[in-house]
Amino acid sequence: MALIGFQTAELHFIKILRMADHAVNICKISELISNVTCFEMIRENRWPDGVVHCPHCDSGHVKKNGHDTVQTECQHYQCKHCDRYFDDLTNTVFAGHHQPLKVWVSCLYLMGLNVSNSQISKELDLSLSDVHVMTTLLRTSVVKRKPDITLEGEVEFDEVYIVAGHKGHPEALKKSIAPSPKKKIKRSSGQRNSRKRQASRSGNDSARRSGHYQHAG
Repeated sequence: MALIGFQTAELHFIKILRMADHAVNICKISELISNVTCFEMIRENRWPDGVVHCPHCDSGHVKKNGHDTVQTECQHYQCKHCDRYFDDLTNTVFAGHHQPLKVWVSCLYLMGLNVSNSQISKELDLSLSDVHVMTTLLRTSVVKRKPDITLEGEVEFDEVYIVAGHKGHPEALKKSIAPSPKKKIKRSSGQRNSRKRQASRSGNDSARRSGHYQHAG
């Protein structure tokens, strides 16, 4: 598992809090845990069967290869199959950062409690900009690792959005914009007689004007 989920992290921290001899304020949570505890939690969730698998080839033929020089709790390994090196954090969201693992896990836990970035920065004694980068990275990684939802059985929707139009159906679109055939307009007898009278008057007027011009000549 490349990332410890919110729920799993919360369960581990609840166990830690219950082991405390007295009630502890949330602001002291980073003082309760250690890198040792966090790395044990990483290994327990990443390799629950106790067999370390290479993140590069997934082989279980792995040997230990010392510890990290900065975070000495981090175990290094060498794969006997592909001969590549890795450690407890390789290919996880916690790898490659200067903050200790316990700070990242504490941040993840506080995010699970819906604590604001401003409050997290105070609790962990970090700048607000650093906390913003951490929470954004953790939140994005959780979303990427979230499995797709598969629906089964009877499914009910509260609202359904149906796209109107002919998008994706060019033939239907051509029919919708094709010119419609001209329809013959049926005229009533009154309209026909009216048009005949207008034509008759127009012809009489033309004849009178023609006769007038001839008389004048």
